Amino acid sequence: MPDPAARDAAEEASAFSHPAVAPDASAAYGAHPDQVVDFYAPRDGRQSAPLVVALHGGAWRAPYDRQHLTPFVDFLARRGFAVANVEYRRGSDIPRQGGAAPVAGRWPETFDDVAAALDAVHDLAAEHLPQADPRRTVLTGHSAGGHLALWAAARHVLPAGSPWRLPAAPALRGVVSLAPIAHFERAAELAVCGGAVTELLGGTTDFDARAAHADPALLLPTGIATTVVQGRTDIVVPPAVADAYVDAAAKAGETVGFTLLEDVGHFPLIDPAADACAVVAEEIAQLAW
Repeated sequence: MPDPAARDAAEEASAFSHPAVAPDASAAYGAHPDQVVDFYAPRDGRQSAPLVVALHGGAWRAPYDRQHLTPFVDFLARRGFAVANVEYRRGSDIPRQGGAAPVAGRWPETFDDVAAALDAVHDLAAEHLPQADPRRTVLTGHSAGGHLALWAAARHVLPAGSPWRLPAAPALRGVVSLAPIAHFERAAELAVCGGAVTELLGGTTDFDARAAHADPALLLPTGIATTVVQGRTDIVVPPAVADAYVDAAAKAGETVGFTLLEDVGHFPLIDPAADACAVVAEEIAQLAW
């Protein structure tokens, strides 16, 4: 049996080995440099295509931006999708005192940005990506981005008074969430990504109050078709986190699709060279077409 850490490192190296792919157009949804969406037209030339809105991962930490997701985004464009690759404000580059890793996320800016981007993306696409059909919009995201995709689809069930709450469900065909940090309590128990969930919410003092506005497992049911794709051998965001989310959905009376891929870790889901990436594209297609 291969060493799990060595296997994860090899899978990460493969996913990050592809050169970044430049967008066909970019547009700002705010004044901050990170408030931008990159657009990718379908590579087969079709003039009407489902719109996939993609949110990158990286534990909500500043060193990881949307560029590492561009090979995956281009892979979807080559499958005939119109794609919007969203950037958002993330945590500090500088580790906290006594820590080794950069701080994860910003409260509330990370959520402000994702909400603003999703509110603006259809209008921006109409101008910069006319091939996109807004009636066939699917959200996807990987890891921390998988969390953000689930959260963005659940804004209509946020607590009353939340600044991000929508009056009605967003116009989505569904969500395909990839190895998501989808259940905060379980992720915190497992210290996923070096305790990134706790850092995202600003520490332990306000954890419970803020989790009520940020934890997808507490924002159920959504009434929106949702599929989680997870690698069984993932040691970055272990399957137990997705399991806990799917169980929470079932207890809330909602069925969440759960595709568990054998012999797959965290990074093949967004690696165009991996078979798992084709599975992801098919899951998106099943909701979009």
